[in-house]
Amino acid sequence: MDIALLLARLLFGLGLAGHALQKLFGWFGGPGIAGAGAIFETLGFRPGAFFARTAALTEITAAGLIVLGLFGPAGPALMVLIMLVACAAVWSNGFFAIRGGWEPAALYGMGGVLLEFNGPGRYSLDQLLGLMWLSTEQTAWIALGVALTAALVNVGARRGPRAKNTG
Repeated sequence: MDIALLLARLLFGLGLAGHALQKLFGWFGGPGIAGAGAIFETLGFRPGAFFARTAALTEITAAGLIVLGLFGPAGPALMVLIMLVACAAVWSNGFFAIRGGWEPAALYGMGGVLLEFNGPGRYSLDQLLGLMWLSTEQTAWIALGVALTAALVNVGARRGPRAKNTG
């Protein structure tokens, strides 16, 4: 189980880090902040560059904590937070990724939930530093509740699409 948790942490954490670096720097074929900001604007998150930068920094923080297995459910909860907002933003597109749906965000989010409730495992900084006490079912539920609340606040800040200028 510890090897499986390490592999899951590496896959989800490094995947999420790559996603953040696409937004932040345009690496791996990503749009960079300007392009990501424009995408966020179309999704109703304005100012787009602010929301894109905030999302990317949250993703990179979550990714680092997940890969290192540090601070129990904090990293997975941040990943869940970001993915809940992503699901809400593209909900109307349906489930499947081929139509711009929420499938990838839901899968990453569920990965976060699984990591949150299983802890980082033996091959983690939490184990090395004696912090495994952070990974309890109670702290996982608290972290999940905080993530859900923060996601609702973030989605609440979302605005409708801009009116088209017809003049």
